[in-house]
Amino acid sequence: MAIITLKGNNINTLGELPVIGTTAPNFNMTKTDLSPSALTNYKGKKVVLNIFPSIDTGTCAQSVRQFNEEAAKLNNTVVLCVSKDLPFAQARFCGAEGINNVEMLSDFREGSFGKSYGLEITNGPLQSLHSRAVVVIDENGQVVYNEQVPEIVDEPNYGAALEALMNA
Repeated sequence: MAIITLKGNNINTLGELPVIGTTAPNFNMTKTDLSPSALTNYKGKKVVLNIFPSIDTGTCAQSVRQFNEEAAKLNNTVVLCVSKDLPFAQARFCGAEGINNVEMLSDFREGSFGKSYGLEITNGPLQSLHSRAVVVIDENGQVVYNEQVPEIVDEPNYGAALEALMNA
């Protein structure tokens, strides 16, 4: 269990992020067009998992914008933005913002991603949503970087995630 904060108040996650050097757990989520998506769909590519509670908050939206900008510069890389938002809300946001270099994935159906990645929030006002985290996976499916953002209203360390990605 990770202890994080929401505006200084302790909240907990279900577990810990996948350990660096281990195989990333597979997942099944839903794309904005309601089609299924799994980690196996991205085999052979570098993957950035940008994970957050809801696209409808300023920090979450900024992380999508930031990774969208950076993703355009990277080869053989996909950025997957993951939340429990409905695919309709994710598509609306991307359309309004002109976001086209990331893929939005929703964990609204099964909720298994948050559990298998250890980042489902277990208490407090954001209970059952995902904590803010970044996981970078190399072309072989190995975790090469993880960051559980300690204060959920703060942005992730984009530079560290991108550096790990480039060194993978």
